[in-house]
Amino acid sequence: MIEQVLAAGFILTTPILLAAIGGLVNRQAGIVNIALEGKMLIGAFVAVLVSSATGSWLVATVSAALVGMVIGYAFSLSITRLGANMIIAGLGLNVLAAGAIGFIMSIAYGSSGTLRLPDVALLPNVLPESIVAVPLVGPMLADLDPLTLFAVGSIAVLPFFLGATRFGLWIRATGNASSVVRSVGLNPKLVQEAATAFAGFFAGIAGAQLALASIGIFNEGLTAGRGFIALAAFYFGRDRPWQTAAACLLFGLLDAAQIRMQTVGLPPRLIGALPYLMVLVALVITQLRSLKRTQ
Repeated sequence: MIEQVLAAGFILTTPILLAAIGGLVNRQAGIVNIALEGKMLIGAFVAVLVSSATGSWLVATVSAALVGMVIGYAFSLSITRLGANMIIAGLGLNVLAAGAIGFIMSIAYGSSGTLRLPDVALLPNVLPESIVAVPLVGPMLADLDPLTLFAVGSIAVLPFFLGATRFGLWIRATGNASSVVRSVGLNPKLVQEAATAFAGFFAGIAGAQLALASIGIFNEGLTAGRGFIALAAFYFGRDRPWQTAAACLLFGLLDAAQIRMQTVGLPPRLIGALPYLMVLVALVITQLRSLKRTQ
């Protein structure tokens, strides 16, 4: 049972981690991206459509990432150029994404709630099936897909990107002291727009991983709040990449555990609330730590 929970938890961590990477960079630039959930949903929808049409998981993933990036950039313009409140704009995009996808499904495919398309190419496993024989971590490694490796590689590179590259320094300066960015001849709004497009790119990939990791079916409730869990993860990790990754792994394992616990007869609704309860606990702990530092 432990091996199964670890394997499922590691895979369920991937979309949360990908979305959290984008959201972390976006917050470093001074924008709290509430719209991660909607962008993940759009990414999942695009991935299923393109995967069915082309038979390629790679083309589907790239398409989802690019669509997410374009939507992220358009979303940033409402904040940086039109002065919209970032929280309201983010919630609005989430509602718009869900409504637009539901409308397209009903008009174009005559489907409501769930979309099943033929010949959807799923994410391949990176390692051979024989790896499952390795004790404890075997099942986890056997289910390893390319996007999970991409997520791990991204979180490993992120500290260097933010701390040692020119663009990373621009991002952090924009979120903390935009006057510094202006003093070197840059427009902080352009940096925020680029960071929001970056977040959309990663949210699109997160949606693709959700849709193509196992079943290849799109459902309107596919994201199930994972965009908000990603938001809580980088808050809990205090915008630090490795702490954020640890928080994502915790939430992924809790998600896997609650799925497993439903098979032992406990109330499904109560168990399903476990990851979100942990999000609330994480946010409370984060706030208490902030208050303690200010005293």
